[in-house]
Amino acid sequence: MIEEIIPLVEETVRIGKRAVETGRLRVSITTEAAEETVRATLRTRRAEVERVTMDREVAEAPSTREEDGVLVIPVVEEILVVEKRLILREEIRLRFVDSEETVEQPVERRLQRATVERLPPGTATPPGAVEWNGDSIRNTEEPTS
Repeated sequence: MIEEIIPLVEETVRIGKRAVETGRLRVSITTEAAEETVRATLRTRRAEVERVTMDREVAEAPSTREEDGVLVIPVVEEILVVEKRLILREEIRLRFVDSEETVEQPVERRLQRATVERLPPGTATPPGAVEWNGDSIRNTEEPTS
């Protein structure tokens, strides 16, 4: 069997763009100055502020009002008034009553007695006894059974 190779051809497309001059524009701007007289009425208004101290108690806040061309704006301040009263709510009464009663009750009582015995120097201290050498105390061991 004979193999035959067939060459393949591929076509490619290339897209591009370019500037093409089709005409030109020229824009010119000129400014002219002309003197003219204009007339206008300008109004101004300013406020003169006068603060008048009142310091008096009122039942309710007064409303803003106008008196002889003057606008009156009341400024109020709400203050807290605290009243302190001492009220006796109750009394606690204590009456002390002294009484005596003889009672008998069994109790356990411990009693210790000490026996002092002098020993000659160099004598051994018996087990379970306490030695004191003038500076410190030492317990001697009890015999183990």
